[in-house]
Amino acid sequence: MTKKILVVDDEVVLTKMVKMNLERTGNYEVQTVNEGLKALQVAREFRPDLIFMDVMMPDMSGDEVIAEIREDPNLSTIPYVFMTAIVSKTETEEMGSTIGGNEFLAKPVKTEELIKTIERILG
Repeated sequence: MTKKILVVDDEVVLTKMVKMNLERTGNYEVQTVNEGLKALQVAREFRPDLIFMDVMMPDMSGDEVIAEIREDPNLSTIPYVFMTAIVSKTETEEMGSTIGGNEFLAKPVKTEELIKTIERILG
């Protein structure tokens, strides 16, 4: 059974690459969004199994989007992982895989990292 993944990032090239690479495995159905406000609408319609959310976007920050999603009873249990270019891979290793208790991946994110994260969270 394919897992539904929502990727939210203002970098269009990044979201297209993630979608292509994940769908190529045949295990994932991927929707991409490049705006925070639109992410809320797509999450309601698509009902993803997991959300990868950019931290910094021009219209709404990733944590603002996730806060809105958490308030929706139909979406509140969807797991999410922040993606950020704010920290380096070295800082990621030093800090573990959380920022403020929230799981994150440092960008640029490799396809293998995404797949390992999806498998770990969704089984």
